[in-house]
Amino acid sequence: MEVREPEDDYDEFEALGEAVAELGLAPDEVPPVSRRSIQVTPAQQVSVLVWGEGSPELVFLHGGGQNAHTWDLVALALGRPAIAVDLPGHGHSDRRDDHDYWPWRNAEAVQEVLAALAPAPVTVVGMSLGGLTAIRLGALRPDVVRKVVVVDVTPGVHLRSRAMTMRQRGTTALIGGAATFGSFEQMVDLAVQASPNRPAAAVRRGVLHNSRRLPDGRWTWRYDRIGRPEDGPMDFSPLWDDVASLRCPVMLVRGGLSAFVAAEDEQEFVRRLPSVRTETVPGAGHSVQSDQPWGLAHLIDDFDSSC
Repeated sequence: MEVREPEDDYDEFEALGEAVAELGLAPDEVPPVSRRSIQVTPAQQVSVLVWGEGSPELVFLHGGGQNAHTWDLVALALGRPAIAVDLPGHGHSDRRDDHDYWPWRNAEAVQEVLAALAPAPVTVVGMSLGGLTAIRLGALRPDVVRKVVVVDVTPGVHLRSRAMTMRQRGTTALIGGAATFGSFEQMVDLAVQASPNRPAAAVRRGVLHNSRRLPDGRWTWRYDRIGRPEDGPMDFSPLWDDVASLRCPVMLVRGGLSAFVAAEDEQEFVRRLPSVRTETVPGAGHSVQSDQPWGLAHLIDDFDSSC
């Protein structure tokens, strides 16, 4: 069967039926989902997916080079009111001229989203860059963050990632790769090669949400460059102080196949925050939410329902 490239005005929710089938859910188990845009500064809007009805209980923050749709499977598995944020410079959110999409600026933007959409304190679930943003947000706004789930990242990740191979980096290696492609399928092929723990159809669905066609007919990723080259690598170690300052319950979740968090990183997290709950999801790489959505959903549900 011929596989066509997506149209520029694709229906982003059309693929939810495929995600539902992948999870083994019934079609009628799909909650209502819509997209909202929140003005976080006079010059910047942040785009958000709103899952379910009623006040959100969960807030999902994606990793660098991803977007809110990376949480589709987990949101469907949980079936609870939630919002998934396109972090600044990603997905359908506005970009910044200074390319500052690091946790400190991200947390400032996300707190404005919560003020607009989440009237009650929420559990914030963040993976990679989103996990660092969740740590900063929890320290910045303890009044609105009820619990924090940090997925496969610690403030020591900048040291860890420098020593990793391209294979260990997985799809994060694509961020520093080619910026444009001759076809949509070229992007899919690269992503499939970098995602050995996921079905090819699921990877293609992710690329569909994370790509856009340029006016010249070529394709590019739906995210901006993170940071300025002249600034050099980012040092996340100041966030260790934020970890130590957290007063809400915190869970650190590692991917069993991931190299982004080593035993010594987990030990440092425990040293800084002895109350932290630590878990490992077998069979998952860095993007635990995509590799093992049910496993992560069960952990989130259990953690969030505990006292």
